[in-house]
Amino acid sequence: MNSVLGIDPGTATTGYGLIIENEIGLEVVEYGIISTPADMSMEKRLQIIYNKLLELIDLYHPESCAVEKLFFQRNVTTAISVGQARGVILLALAERNVRFAEYTPLQVKQAVTGYGAANKKQVQMMVQALLTLSDIPKPDDAADALAIAICHAHSSGMYKFCK
Repeated sequence: MNSVLGIDPGTATTGYGLIIENEIGLEVVEYGIISTPADMSMEKRLQIIYNKLLELIDLYHPESCAVEKLFFQRNVTTAISVGQARGVILLALAERNVRFAEYTPLQVKQAVTGYGAANKKQVQMMVQALLTLSDIPKPDDAADALAIAICHAHSSGMYKFCK
């Protein structure tokens, strides 16, 4: 069995989703969010993300991880804060020696739905179907993280791991 931790980075909310790939397909182990208060200093918010991610890694020992790549955003402030969150996420993965790969939103949509311009609802419905869940995973950041993990499970032979 191969376990994959998918991560959707963000400063306010970081989504995570852990799946396993076994002989019958993909199965959810855990998913959720790491949230930080908006009124907290940036360094404390980043510390929370880092520490919670280390806890998840130590608890589940994923074999690999997939992180969404930062893509161009109109709001520079948002892009900078997402970049800072990605930095502490990558640091936590390096700290625990977890192999990881990075995927763009387009790659995730393509891998999960077969269509790179799929909307959020289409991706969420495919995540639900591929993981045989009774409901669409909530919140959206957790569903996105599961989609990233699915993308990696379907693509890991094609992409070079970062170490």
